[in-house]
Parts: sequence; structure tokens; C-alpha cells
Amino acid sequence: MNIQVFRRRILVVEDEASIAIMMEHCLEILGYAVLGPVSKLSTAMQMAAAEEFDAALLDVTIRGGDVFPVAEILRQRQIPFVLASGYGQWALPTSLRDAPRLTKPFSMSEMEAQISELFQSAE
Repeated sequence: MNIQVFRRRILVVEDEASIAIMMEHCLEILGYAVLGPVSKLSTAMQMAAAEEFDAALLDVTIRGGDVFPVAEILRQRQIPFVLASGYGQWALPTSLRDAPRLTKPFSMSEMEAQISELFQSAE
């Protein structure tokens, strides 16, 4: 008998290697499949536009600039996302100030709560 288990896929955009590894590890422990981690804005934009995934966890500042264009692509595709940053809400453009956020440093339980909330809101 071949049973295929559906795991939700999360795009991780993070350019700090140690944080990216921690996020990937935590998400896998929580049962998600991880797409990435992606560290460059250009790659993140390509993946946001073309890949199939269920949600995204986006570091606000990565190699190549701010992740805001990626967030806008995800909004157009109606893919939920969480912004991760050590900066306050003031650092976000007005159009993204209502987006779910994780304040760095964050714990695994905080990340789990935000991702779970994304999926509950989308249902």
C-alpha cells in the first residue's frame, strides 16, 4: 500500500545562514516541507512568481534589497506570508503594515503560531 502524505510547503527567504538553517529545521520538525531557504531577492522573486507552495516566511532585508516586491507577488497570487524582521512596523511600507510579523529573534513556538494562524485565516 502506497500512502502519500500531503505536507504543506513553506517558502523560506532568509539570507543569514544560521537563521535560515534554524528556520528550516524548525519547520521540518513541525511537519512542513521547506522550499529554499533563498537568500537573494532576485531568486526569491522568481520563486514567488513561479513555484507552487502554501505559504512563505520572509526576512524583510536580504541580499539584493528589501523583500517587499516578493510580498506583493505573493499577495497577487493569494499566498499567505509572514514578514520576519528586527525592525519595527515603521520600517515597512504602508501597504504591508497589516501583514503578519515575527520580531527577530523569535522562538519556534512563535513561528509555529504565526504559520498556523496563516493557514487558519486562509481557510
